[in-house]
Amino acid sequence: MEKPAASTEPQGPRPVLGRESVQVPDDQDFRSFRSECEAEVGWNLTYSKSGVSVWVQAMEMDRTLHKIKCRMECRDVPAETLYDVLHDIEYRKKWDSNVIETFDIARLTVNADVGYYSWRCPKPLKNRDVITLRSWLPMGADYIIMNYSVKHPKYPPRKDLVRAVSIQTGYLIQSTGPKSCVITYLAQVDPKGSLPKWVVNKSSQFLAPKAMKKMYKACLKYPEWKQKHLPHFKPWLHPEQSPLPSLALSELSVQHADSLENIDESAVAESREERMGGTGGEGSDDDTSLT
Repeated sequence: MEKPAASTEPQGPRPVLGRESVQVPDDQDFRSFRSECEAEVGWNLTYSKSGVSVWVQAMEMDRTLHKIKCRMECRDVPAETLYDVLHDIEYRKKWDSNVIETFDIARLTVNADVGYYSWRCPKPLKNRDVITLRSWLPMGADYIIMNYSVKHPKYPPRKDLVRAVSIQTGYLIQSTGPKSCVITYLAQVDPKGSLPKWVVNKSSQFLAPKAMKKMYKACLKYPEWKQKHLPHFKPWLHPEQSPLPSLALSELSVQHADSLENIDESAVAESREERMGGTGGEGSDDDTSLT
C-alpha cells in the first residue's frame, strides 16, 4: 500500500497534522518522533537537576500552545522494565498520583490500541481527560510509545471535565546498559483553555520533573510488584494475551482541537494550597501504594 506523503508542517509527525483520517503510525512516524526527541534546535532548557532536564518550545503560530520535553537518566532500571511500567495500566493506578481514571477501550492492531485517561490539574483549574490512539514499537534495545487524540463514539466529552487534545505525546526509551536507560518524554498537548502563565512555568519547573522522579521510583519497585500481580501477563509483549475487543479504524475519527469548547482560565490564580505544596506538592510523594 502506498504511504501518504509526509506533512510539510514543522510542528510534529504525521498522525495528526498530516492526516485527516485515523491511521496507525508507521515506521516513518516512529522515526520522526525519535528525531524530535533527540533534536536540540529551538528548545529552551528550563530545568536541569539530579539527572532530569526539561525543555520548552512555544509554537510560533500560537504562543499559548507549548511543547515540553523531559529527559531523565535511570540508573538501576533496565529499558525493558521502564517499557513495562509505562504499559502496565494496573500499576499506573498505583504510582501515578495525577490519574483520576484510566482504562483501555479496544485493540486496533498488535501494537496499537485506544484508551481513556483523565487527570488532575493544579488547583483551581478544571481537570482534563483525553481519548488517544496509542502505538508502540521496540527498536532493538530501545522503545517508543506514542499517542494522539481520537474521537470514539461511545466516549464523548464529559461535562465535569475539559476534553484536551494530544497532538503528539510519547516516550523514547534508550538503553544505556544492562541495568540503565534514558527516557525522553515529549508532549504537545492542547489543554483546550487559555492557561495562565504560572501553569506553564509550574509544569516545566516543578510538575514535569516531579512526575519523572515518581516514575523512576515506580520502576524500582515494579519487579517486586509484578511478581505478585499476574507476572506473566504482558499483552504489550504478547498480543495473544490481550482481552480487549477489536475495533475498526473506521469507527474512530481524528480529534481536532477547534471542534471542542475552549475554556478561558487565563485569569485563574494559583490556589494557596498549591503554592504551599499541598495536593501536588512534594509531601504527596508517598510510595506506600506501590507495595
